[in-house]
Amino acid sequence: MEILIVATKDCQHRPILEKELQNADLPYTVKYFEEHPDLVEKYQFKHSPLLIVNERVASIGMPDLDMINKLKMKNVNISEIRTGKRDHNHMIAKNIEEGLVEVDTTWGRIQPIQAAVGVRTVGELEVYQHQKEGRPIVDARKPDSTNGVTILGAENIPYDELVTRKEELDEKKHTIFFCNGPQCPQSATGIKNLVEAGYPADRILYYRGGMHDWITLGLIVGKI
Repeated sequence: MEILIVATKDCQHRPILEKELQNADLPYTVKYFEEHPDLVEKYQFKHSPLLIVNERVASIGMPDLDMINKLKMKNVNISEIRTGKRDHNHMIAKNIEEGLVEVDTTWGRIQPIQAAVGVRTVGELEVYQHQKEGRPIVDARKPDSTNGVTILGAENIPYDELVTRKEELDEKKHTIFFCNGPQCPQSATGIKNLVEAGYPADRILYYRGGMHDWITLGLIVGKI
């Protein structure tokens, strides 16, 4: 996102606007009408300052705080505005006692809803039905991030081994892949690698919620 302040040199509002952009951690450039007469015609200059975002006039005169906040949201990756990381990261939810679950929400990066083109994303009901019918479910986590538990009936094939071990998968059957949850990249990365290696995307189902949502919802797990 490119932010430009266009103002006259004696504009009293320009320093205030600059301060607000700085407080919002928004990078910007300043240009003066006296030095850039072409901008007078381009932006139909009548008031100072003008706030230009991606070459379009976003505000004539001083923008309100709401506009600054909206620009800040557009400029920040969603993973960067989450709660700060704790000293101890637990990659999956932990059962503390019956009915209560401890979940660390501070690790990882939030993943897109679709892992790859042609791949369908599913939820808990689809996974449960898959599980009941004994259809293939793959836990794509590396062993050091499983905490020894998985969705009951799932086979563990680490995401970075899926391509080399794809002969263990049945291309004729829909297979669900999952990892540690919406902020875990393991299964999404493995799915992308499989599709790029020629595995049929329409046979892949992505359970984005993973262990994070499965345990949080109180569903049954098994040992790896």
